[in-house]
Amino acid sequence: MADSVEHIKKTARLYLLIGAVLFIFTGVTVAVAKIPMLDVGKHGFDTMDMILGLAIASFKASLVGYIFMHLNHEKKAIYWIFFGAIMFFGFMIFLFMFAKYDPIHFNGFQLGIPN
Repeated sequence: MADSVEHIKKTARLYLLIGAVLFIFTGVTVAVAKIPMLDVGKHGFDTMDMILGLAIASFKASLVGYIFMHLNHEKKAIYWIFFGAIMFFGFMIFLFMFAKYDPIHFNGFQLGIPN
């Protein structure tokens, strides 16, 4: 809890700074998606663009969790839960990336053909 006016002002400045950083990186995300000069990798949306977008989003989500959700003051159990969620997310991304190599290629549901 805040003990003094100075502590409240310091915390408010921190929140405004983090809010400004989040706003700036939202603009960076939009710029990377819309400006062809900032396109990384091949022309158009590709894997490198996805990785860059996810890196920016992860940075912003970490700031929100660490500062606004006060994870910087939590116990180690919260960090283990948070780390587990990140690992689960990474595993799901891994599954989605390799789903195109699945040997089952039945397109009957898209064409309206029953089994």
